[in-house]
Amino acid sequence: MSVVATLAVLALAALHVYVLVLEMFLWTTPRARAAFGTTSAFAAETKTLAANQGLYNGFLAAGLVWGAVASDPVGFQVSVFFLVCVAVAGLYGAATAGRKILFVQTVPALVALVPVLLAH
Repeated sequence: MSVVATLAVLALAALHVYVLVLEMFLWTTPRARAAFGTTSAFAAETKTLAANQGLYNGFLAAGLVWGAVASDPVGFQVSVFFLVCVAVAGLYGAATAGRKILFVQTVPALVALVPVLLAH
């Protein structure tokens, strides 16, 4: 993959690591509550659920890093797979949880997918 494609994939991986930290470790803090628009009570009640979601974001990040560092054709294939997974997860989240997810998750995944596909 090209340098631009690799950097795009790694940037998206970093975003998912950040979400992992927010959901797994900072869910009940003011920072995470502001990011997700939750109340203190809701955050306390859903802490375990959020940690589970954070773990899934970590798996997405790990797959994106794998795709970015692996040699082609595996790197390309893994990157495309995980970018599509992120985009689909964002579509589902936008449809079920909130439209904001479309712009935070799906759009960045599709933007990163463009240089990956162009580099192949």
